[in-house]
Amino acid sequence: MAYITIRDYGEDSFEEKKSEFIGYAKRVESEEEAKEFINEIKSMHKQARHNCFAYVIGENYGIQRYSDDGEPQGTAGIPILEVMKKQGVTDCAIVVTRYFGGILLGGGGLVRAYSHGASIAVNAGGIITMEKSLKVTLSCDYNQYGKLSGVVPLFGGNIYNSEFTDCVGLEFYLPKDKYESFTKELADITCGSVEAKIIGEEWVEAN
Repeated sequence: MAYITIRDYGEDSFEEKKSEFIGYAKRVESEEEAKEFINEIKSMHKQARHNCFAYVIGENYGIQRYSDDGEPQGTAGIPILEVMKKQGVTDCAIVVTRYFGGILLGGGGLVRAYSHGASIAVNAGGIITMEKSLKVTLSCDYNQYGKLSGVVPLFGGNIYNSEFTDCVGLEFYLPKDKYESFTKELADITCGSVEAKIIGEEWVEAN
C-alpha cells in the first residue's frame, strides 16, 4: 500500500512574455492545511494580479479544489490540478502566482504557463513514494548488533532508534510485505535467540 506526494515544500519561477510566474507546492494532510498555505502565499503577494491554486488530498484524490482567481475560466486552476493528477501526486497544494507583464497570453498560453508553474513547483518539492510500513522492535546482544543492523536495510528497513543498555534495542520501519522474510532470516542468523515485535504502523518514505 503506497501513495505519491512531495517531500515537503517546493518553489520555482519563470517569465513568460514579461509576466512572472512563481510556483509554490507544499505537502498537506488536510483541507485546513491547504487553505492556510494558500492564504499564506496570497498574503505574500497581495500586489500580484493572480494567485491561482489547486489541491488534492486523500486516497484516490478524494478532495479536489481549484481556483482560477480571475483568470479566464479553465485556464489556471484546472491545469494546476491536472499536473498533480498526471503525476499521481496527492496530499499536495499548489499556488501559482502571476505578476502581469502587460502582454496577454491567450487561453492556450495561460494553460501552458500555469501547467509549467505547477510542474516546476512539484519538481522543486521532490516527488516521493510513501508506503505503509510496520514499526518493529527487537533486542539483541552486543555481539549480534553489527550483523542485525546490517540485515535490516537488506529488507528495505530503516532504523530510527537505537538504545544501548545491558543489551541493544533497535526500533525500525519495515515494509509490510518484507516482515515474514525478515523474521525468517532473523531466526536463521540468531538461531532463534532474537525475536522481532510489531509495535505499530506508520506512513514512511519508501527507500
